[in-house]
Amino acid sequence: MNAMNILKQLMNQASGSQPDAGGGTDVNQMVGNLASQFGVGSAKGSGYAGIDVKSLLGGGAVGLMLGSKRGRKMGGKALKYGALAGVGVLAWKAYQNYQTQPSYQAGGQVPDARQGQPLEQLQGSAQEQRGLEILQAMIMAARADGHVDASERALLTQEIEKLGPDDELHAWIQQQFDAPLDANALARSADSPQASREIYVVSAVMIDDQNPMERAWLDQLASALQLEPALARELEQQIQEATTGQ
Repeated sequence: MNAMNILKQLMNQASGSQPDAGGGTDVNQMVGNLASQFGVGSAKGSGYAGIDVKSLLGGGAVGLMLGSKRGRKMGGKALKYGALAGVGVLAWKAYQNYQTQPSYQAGGQVPDARQGQPLEQLQGSAQEQRGLEILQAMIMAARADGHVDASERALLTQEIEKLGPDDELHAWIQQQFDAPLDANALARSADSPQASREIYVVSAVMIDDQNPMERAWLDQLASALQLEPALARELEQQIQEATTGQ
């Protein structure tokens, strides 16, 4: 399956370097800085650029997944979606910060050598597998409010088809739309603790935390992924800090 090719295109639908309305953070710069900290290399060269607010508001598969066609007010929140462009480095940075907190118990944690690598550092089949995990998380988060009806699904399918999925990936995507929303099933797909963190970051970016159904989905997912509450809070905090500078 060509999962990573599709995932990169979805991320690139939100490419650019738009600041927020208040003259806030340049997400291209944010992702580039994070990538350099972890030796990931150029974010732009890897296909992980920043966010173009106009791209999201204009539609495309990402815009539909984020629910803009249902009237979600995205203006003030749109920059949040820039975290999609650097999901791996954000998740890893959150984990490093979490390790410095008093609540962190090193003795009960998986050693760093077994944490797994950020998405941006993976290659070959390992990157393809992680790409599938993140695509699955994106689709489930898009469905979390229960509003992806037949017409929206048809539109999403049409937009995804434009990205050129192979037959196997096309069938897999349709299965994700048909499958029950199951946080435990999504958690089981994670290939490492780092993958679990990336799944949570993507889901936290995609949902509207003011929507009770979507917030409930995120809380269920945190439990299924066995994320410590302090780590889940740190992952969400990293999204907030990275995209708003707060």
